[in-house]
Amino acid sequence: MPNAGLCSCWGGRVLPLLLVYVCYLLLGATIFQLLERQAEAQSRYHFQLEKLRFLENYTCLDQWALEQFVQVIMEAWVKGVNPKGNSTNPSNWDFGSSFFFAGTVVTTIGYGNLAPSTEAGQVFCVFYALLGIPLNVIFLNHLGTGLRAHLATIERWEDRPRRSKVLQVLGLALFLTLGTLVILIFPPMVFSHVEGWSFSEGFYFAFITLSTIGFGDYVVGENKTVTLSQEPFQTPPGKPESQQIPGSFQKVRSMDVWPLSGIHYPDLAFPLPDCNIPDQKERFRPLHPEAWKLWPLPLPPSNSKRAPV
Repeated sequence: MPNAGLCSCWGGRVLPLLLVYVCYLLLGATIFQLLERQAEAQSRYHFQLEKLRFLENYTCLDQWALEQFVQVIMEAWVKGVNPKGNSTNPSNWDFGSSFFFAGTVVTTIGYGNLAPSTEAGQVFCVFYALLGIPLNVIFLNHLGTGLRAHLATIERWEDRPRRSKVLQVLGLALFLTLGTLVILIFPPMVFSHVEGWSFSEGFYFAFITLSTIGFGDYVVGENKTVTLSQEPFQTPPGKPESQQIPGSFQKVRSMDVWPLSGIHYPDLAFPLPDCNIPDQKERFRPLHPEAWKLWPLPLPPSNSKRAPV
């Protein structure tokens, strides 16, 4: 009976997975609270102490005026304006930044440091994402399929299954190793030099970006400044900010393509299955026979033979 099979599927697989999922969330919440709460309390105390010192040094200001000024700074920060800059700083919506933002939309990274603030921009962003996200998935799927086609020479040795299997495993391992070096190891080294981050911070940023988590706590091009005559990340005393250029912004602009190519790198090695659902049912039914019994689509003709997976 379909209902009995459905209940068995829920009781045998879904509920245990749900329990594991909830327990994993509870574990993560507990560990994050233990690791981060004390640091947050120290930052809160330090901020309040600095406000009191500021009011003591500038007695002409009152608490209300300072709170209003802090509110203005927070609103500017939320809208992507750097409070340290001035009107001569590069726009957050020049073509380079807009191109990078468009990439974060279609790849679903969403750093959160920059977002459209106008109603027209927000409406366009919704429709742009509705079309861009599927387009991104389709493009990367076809890119992975094409790459696999060029690497299909390994499969020509079907008459030697052991050697073919070994070469397939070695080829896949080499592909993933080189990809990991290029996508997750090399970029943190670049970020360490350009942004002044440590390697662990660069690796953290790379992983958070490529996993599409995108917290926005680390964003390239927004952390340091460089002058025309000084070493990177050093601002000479008394140098007006109008003579500073965002060095990391200029240098990392060439890295815009990195998230677009690296975010779905596993798809290049493991492309999405074809959209032939009946064919996939025949292929994967031995793995989950109980679940596929509930699938109403018919199987392909019995004379269509496939190589064993």
